Amino acid sequence: MAELAPVHQQILRAQSMHGDEPGTVLRDVETLLAFISDNTPTVSAKNHLLPMGSLAPLNAQMTHPMQLGLKRPQQRAYAHIHALYLLLRASGLASITGTGNTPRLALDEDGLASWRHLNPTERYFTLVEIWLLRARPEIIGERIGSFRSPIADWDGFFRRIPDHGLRIAGNQREEERLVYVPGHLTVAMLELFGFVTVQHGTPEPGTGWRIVEIRRRPWGDALFHLLSEALQRVDVLVRLDTEAETEFGDLQALIQPYFPAWRDNLHLSEHAFQDGTYIFNVSLGRVWRRIAVQGRHDVDKLSDGILDAFEFDDDHLYTRSSSFFRLTTRICCA
Repeated sequence: MAELAPVHQQILRAQSMHGDEPGTVLRDVETLLAFISDNTPTVSAKNHLLPMGSLAPLNAQMTHPMQLGLKRPQQRAYAHIHALYLLLRASGLASITGTGNTPRLALDEDGLASWRHLNPTERYFTLVEIWLLRARPEIIGERIGSFRSPIADWDGFFRRIPDHGLRIAGNQREEERLVYVPGHLTVAMLELFGFVTVQHGTPEPGTGWRIVEIRRRPWGDALFHLLSEALQRVDVLVRLDTEAETEFGDLQALIQPYFPAWRDNLHLSEHAFQDGTYIFNVSLGRVWRRIAVQGRHDVDKLSDGILDAFEFDDDHLYTRSSSFFRLTTRICCA
């Protein structure tokens, strides 16, 4: 706390958690939870995304509906829905049930009951923690562009935004760059949490989300400075590679001095072991292998099977790559 600038400490202590402050993420998460609870929707066989027919009605219920100039927009085009869906899937509150061509999205009833007992401060920072420590984009079928963490994307993007705001519309370089770095998914997260304000424009036919301008908010600057140093230290990030996937509260010690209302944490149901044979399709460019492993085997066994199938050995960066594979597979299969 002593290392944080007084102006940032003042902003943190003055911030209240109610309604749409500091962002709309809590209101919009509730909208998505209600949709899943009422429908238990069938999701796509690939990447387990929401049915396309539900996207426009869901978008209309968002606090700030997006305008898209697309005839048949997919889920990723609705960047806010895509971001909210990632948060729910990464949290474990929503998971995939069923097999084959009819997978469904269902809520963890024990987890939902725990969520209902959290106050707004606890809910908000639980979602912040999920985004920064658990929400790997590959959970919802997004490719991993690099080993950058969400906090690094947040940092890099904030450095690009001048104090007077970053003009996007009409700036071809920034329009093209924004799609990839940090990407619309990250911009949507930053807006949902209230870290930035985004001026939305009317898109032209055949185009998607049109962003006119993005401005940093003092709240985003203050919370970033509180979290950035700790989150870029290995001793905090190592928590990601543990087996305690149902435990939350990693950021509580950092944030609670400014927000003492964060007392309790989210608790999920313990996952029951499901024995059987699990089949994975693994590709390397145009070369692919189908690998079967028993449910009682751990992910190290699957990792070894993949290396053997492609006749790879375990030298050079194997240790780092293997750890990353174990992490992403654990999260994707949760």
